[in-house]
Amino acid sequence: MLMNERRCVITGLGIVSAIGNNTEECFEAALSGKSGIKDVESFDTSDCYSHKGAEVGLTNEQLADGRYDRTTALGIKAAGEALADAGIDMDSEEAANIGVILGSCIAGAACVEKYYKEKCSGREGNLEDLKSMPATVIAGNVADFYNAGGITANIVNACAAGTLSLALAIDMIRGGRGEIFLAGGCDSFSSLAYSGFHALRALAPSDCSPFNHSDGITLGEGAGVLVVESYEHAVKRGAKIYCDVLGSGVSSDAYHITAPRPDGEGQMSVIRRAIKNSGLDFSDIDYVNAHGTGTAKNDESEFLSLKTMFEGNDHVSVSSTKSMTGHCLGAAGAIEAVLTVKALAEGKLPPTTGYSDEDLKILEEKSGDIDFIANKPRERDVNYAMSNSFAFGGNNASIVFARDPNKLNLLCPKQDLYVTGIGIVNGEYDENTNTYTTKLESDVFKSYGIKSAFLRKLDRLSQLQLLSGVRALEDAGITVSEENENIIGICIGTNDGPMTEIANFQKGIIRDGIDKGSAFAFPNTVYNAAGGYLSIATGIKGYNVTIANGFQSGLQSVCAAAGAILFGYESMMLASGTDECTDIDEEIYRDSGLTGEGRAVLGEGSVTCVIEKDSSAAERGAKRYAKIAGFSSARDTSGDRTDNSRLSEAALTKVLNNVLEEAGMKPEDISCIYGFGNGIKETDDFEMNIYKKIFGDDIEVKLIKKEFGEARAASSSLQFAKLAQDIHEGRCENGIAVSFGTSALFSAILLTKA
Repeated sequence: MLMNERRCVITGLGIVSAIGNNTEECFEAALSGKSGIKDVESFDTSDCYSHKGAEVGLTNEQLADGRYDRTTALGIKAAGEALADAGIDMDSEEAANIGVILGSCIAGAACVEKYYKEKCSGREGNLEDLKSMPATVIAGNVADFYNAGGITANIVNACAAGTLSLALAIDMIRGGRGEIFLAGGCDSFSSLAYSGFHALRALAPSDCSPFNHSDGITLGEGAGVLVVESYEHAVKRGAKIYCDVLGSGVSSDAYHITAPRPDGEGQMSVIRRAIKNSGLDFSDIDYVNAHGTGTAKNDESEFLSLKTMFEGNDHVSVSSTKSMTGHCLGAAGAIEAVLTVKALAEGKLPPTTGYSDEDLKILEEKSGDIDFIANKPRERDVNYAMSNSFAFGGNNASIVFARDPNKLNLLCPKQDLYVTGIGIVNGEYDENTNTYTTKLESDVFKSYGIKSAFLRKLDRLSQLQLLSGVRALEDAGITVSEENENIIGICIGTNDGPMTEIANFQKGIIRDGIDKGSAFAFPNTVYNAAGGYLSIATGIKGYNVTIANGFQSGLQSVCAAAGAILFGYESMMLASGTDECTDIDEEIYRDSGLTGEGRAVLGEGSVTCVIEKDSSAAERGAKRYAKIAGFSSARDTSGDRTDNSRLSEAALTKVLNNVLEEAGMKPEDISCIYGFGNGIKETDDFEMNIYKKIFGDDIEVKLIKKEFGEARAASSSLQFAKLAQDIHEGRCENGIAVSFGTSALFSAILLTKA
């Protein structure tokens, strides 16, 4: 059986950045070399060695309607332009099928700053600001703002997040999970990010000039959103088509949490993967929008990677538009993708700015066959273009576009998928705190060969993730080696991410000053740090993505991992759900009504499952817990769209029917369900009523949160793991794990005997 038989095209573009408030403004500014870099206005940088930033000159009210944090508001602005450009009427029935996948690095960091400034001044902070911190609400808020009813996901792989969101949108469409997606990224300017990069001595003292002076980055803010659509659907509705989006690549350095590999191996790997996934040769690429941050280490490794991979290609042009937009973190890859699509469509390539005459001579001497575009735009025919993004955690992502493709790689043999390893780290009930907490003993890590010096670098969330990851590898009988390091990937789901690290870092710089941020603590404020540390500790160099999308993120990580295998990226994937229990969680969830008298009890933990394709499992002689027979996510926009925790009978019914249909099974065939009930009567009653309507009164429903607490993403992964164990040990024939997340999004996975 073959899948992946649909072309994907770009039909709409939207940008807001320091060089323009829409796509045309931004593209014309980029072509003319106009920089958006100025002295920072958002906060006082007088005690810092750098004072430069690329800020958007619009208020939150001008971006959206004033109800949202700035990161979300930027995403709403760019998404609205992309929808209008694509000619999509969001009041039509079409809206119900449009998904939203957005990348972000710092999410609601500006709201965190506002909250703790109030608290540190002795005033009562507004908890609504603190609730706006997690990235988990962004895509749902954008979807609800425009009445988009398709699947949502927040990709939080730092500076590669925007590019990864496009990669996931392609896979969703080719896998039949939707016809249209809004995909991109958004991030706002923040004191947290500025202080962190300042602490790393990574900020440029003046305007950044990548591949030139390479004395640091200039931080920016903004959003880029693209409408990604199946070719057939676009043609049917008579849409304008900018280009095809051919394929993508994702890889891990497995080297360092902030620095790229000096030999460029990870970057070369992701370029190679993207070219292969797109069905092209290196000689086909005409233009590369480089990551090009302006730091010495990144520029050196990327320069080496490009020259090595495109050796013999005498017509490839390269530029970095960050010299004008600044480095917009999670939005960077999406903004650059929009500019790349425009360059492809119009045959006009933006330059890298900031070169003197002497700089140009040096560039000419070292660039070889590659045309590094400096200062002035280049007009030329471009048929195939690539956009690259590299991030903290050693995460790399690459996307390939084609104006008029004469090569398409649209076939991928579908294989059965199995659960072949399980690693569980869960909490025990603590009467003093009324939570389920986890003890992390250093001796346990030592037993897996993890050294104390490495462990001390990790925050608690990363420690939880690392332990469940190595336990899953051990249970699966997998030893990572040079032979398999590139065919194993990682997909992590989290609801809250590193909330404690973010809050503590922010409180520290409010107290001590932006110039006093900790270089040791800053890397742990990014959501994908846990995945990066797992990659470094194990040597895994394949696909690596972190999803922050509500309580069901653990199940959604399994869905994404399954997709990564089905589309030929990897043979094996570690799929995890991880969340910690902290004072901040308790404060937020108590105010939200999740916890308290007669409500849920908070928990924490990490659960990792190894998902493996049939041929790989057979070759290894692997133990098989269960077979994945169907997986799905679904949501709807009915009800109060300002309520991120709303329940939806339509969405839950849809997701259950989807997995039954994919598995070719009927409701009466199902043995049991691992549900998401957490002790809150209205949630539990809602869930049970739907199950009885579909499966009958006798369906067995198991609720693991009664034993382990509400551990959000970890709970949904634990539901999946426990179901796989039950099937393997003969306690049930088959079953469905179901979980509920942000903005009426539900995920479900159906497992059967292996």
